[in-house]
Order: sequence, then C-alpha cells, then structure tokens
Amino acid sequence: MAVTTTGRLATTGKFFRTRRLAARSSAAADEIGDKAIFFWHAIRFMPYAIRRHKKETIRLIAEIAMGTGGLAVIGGTVVIVSFLTLFAGGTIAVQGYSSLGNIGVEALTGFLSAFINVRIGAPVIAGIGLAATIGAGSTAQLGAMRVSEEIDALEAMSIASIPYLVSTRLVAGLVTIVPLYSLAVVASFAASRFATVTLYGQSAGVYDHYFNTFLSPSDILWSFGQAIVMAATVMLIHTYYGYTAAGGPAGVGRAVGYAVRASLVAVVSVTLVMSLAIYGSSGDFHLSG
Repeated sequence: MAVTTTGRLATTGKFFRTRRLAARSSAAADEIGDKAIFFWHAIRFMPYAIRRHKKETIRLIAEIAMGTGGLAVIGGTVVIVSFLTLFAGGTIAVQGYSSLGNIGVEALTGFLSAFINVRIGAPVIAGIGLAATIGAGSTAQLGAMRVSEEIDALEAMSIASIPYLVSTRLVAGLVTIVPLYSLAVVASFAASRFATVTLYGQSAGVYDHYFNTFLSPSDILWSFGQAIVMAATVMLIHTYYGYTAAGGPAGVGRAVGYAVRASLVAVVSVTLVMSLAIYGSSGDFHLSG
C-alpha cells in the first residue's frame, strides 16, 4: 500500500508539473501573439497617424530629438547619442593603435576606424543610446498614461489609441534616426581621427589614406539601414511594454526595465542578423593599399 501511495503521489506531482509547464508555454505563446498583433497594428496605422495626427507627430519629433524639461538643456537624444559614439570612436582608435602597434602596423588605424565604426561600433552604440533615451522615455510616458487611465479615456472619446500614441512615436523615431545617426557616425569618425593624429602623433596623411581607402560608401548605406531597423525595433518594443503596463507606478518601473532589457538584446541581435546577411558570405573586405 505504501508503495502504491508513493507511486500515486509521484504520478500526481508529475501531472501537476506538466500542467504548470504547459500553462507557462501557453502564456509565452499568447504573449508572442499579442506582441505580433500589436506590432502589426502599430506599423499598419503609420500612414493614418501621419494624415490624422500631424501636430502630435511633429511634437514627438521635436521631443525625441531635443528632449523636454531638464533633458532639453543638454540637447536631448542628439547630444547623448553623439557623445556615446564620440567616446566609442575614441576608444576604438586607442585600442586599435595600441594593438596594431604591437605588430608594427599602427599605420592601419585609419582602416580600423573605417571598418569597425561603420559596421559595428556606431550602430550598436547608437542603438543602446536610443534604448536608454527615446525608448525608456516612451515606455514611461505610455505606462503612466495606462495606469492613470488616460488611454482608456482616449478610447472612450473614440480616439484610436494605437495610431495616436504608438504609430506617431514610431514615425517620429524613424524620422529622427536619420539626422541623429548621421551625427553619431561623424562623431565616431572625428573621435578616432583626433585620438590617432593628435594624441598618438600619427601622420594625418597616413591616417586619411587608409581611412579613405577602406571606407566604402555601400557600408555607410547599409549602416544607415541597420540604424533604421534598430530604431523601429526599439520603438516597437518600448511602446508595447508602456502600452500594456499595469500595477501602478511600480508596474511602470518594471515595464521600463523589461523594455530596456528586451531592446538591448534586440539591438545586438539585429546587428548579428544584418551583419550575417550583408557581410556573412564574403565580408566585402580586401586588404590592400
């Protein structure tokens, strides 16, 4: 009898563990489906948002680029992302010059700047900056509106909340990313040249020769495409977590944390996938000059 009872308990425990695992799997599948539907509606309503909510879209473009409140004093996202890529470009030059100098080819630091800044450095750092500034701010704003029932009030007034709150932010992020990323790339190039030529004393002609030789216009265009995909991904993730926030102010804080974590993973994943898609077969790299 004892053996039979023990066997029944073990079977019952395994049954409940299986049910819990199935419930968690079902909840995860439901969440993925909810995100996919939300992302589809946000993208689908972008033309509608541009036509019907022009003033809100323009306001969000200005807010994303220059910031609001205390953040506007330092220039908002433009300055933050530019400074991040500025110091990242300087770090690439310092590490590259030191490492190449160990094997006597420090003259190739210009090549390293043209190669790494465009393909890896500037896109990743800009994506992280977007997640920490534009993304986190959007999650907090939408989360605060959700817990204070402002989104419900919009729906009660027959104003579609996704086009007005989400699609407009997505449009603003995509519009802002082009000049924003342009400044980021220029800042990374300037920092690398300054560190190599001014701090280390390398000839400007040598640096410019290798930099111009290996800087491919197609790489810059692909880099901008990568930045646009990153901006869309970051905005979609952060607006979803803000739009679905629950649990009061503490819930908004958790939503911001979850969104930042997810967007950082997405930034690196986008970099990996697009690098494999663009450069994975041959790399489009020929060492010469």
